[in-house]
Parts: sequence; structure tokens; C-alpha cells
Amino acid sequence: MSKGFAAQTSASSKIKKTTNPIAEPKGRLISWSPWPPANFQTRYPAFPFVLTLLIIIIGQWYINLLK
Repeated sequence: MSKGFAAQTSASSKIKKTTNPIAEPKGRLISWSPWPPANFQTRYPAFPFVLTLLIIIIGQWYINLLK
């Protein structure tokens, strides 16, 4: 009977998806480096924009405190 739920698992569902470790480097470019990991910009592409906004907002707040 081919209708309904399958009693046995098919062979295609047993195939595991493996990721290529070369495609996405893990860790830091230099082990002792204080800089973020190599894949940081691909994982967080908006980080430079958000950091710039934070610096501008904090700078304006600080300048207003000095007045």
C-alpha cells in the first residue's frame, strides 16, 4: 500500500548534510589576535553601520552634556 504514512524510513532521509569546513573559516585569522573572527562581517553585515550610529549618538549626547 503506497498511501498514508510510511512504515519504513527511506534511504534519502538517512543522508546527513555535511558542511564544508573550508567554505566558512572558524576561529580567528591569528590565534592570539584581539580582532573578531574571520567570518564576522559575513555573519553581521550591519555591524559597521550600527557601530557608526552608536558613536554618533553617544558623541552628540556627550557634546550636549558639555553645553
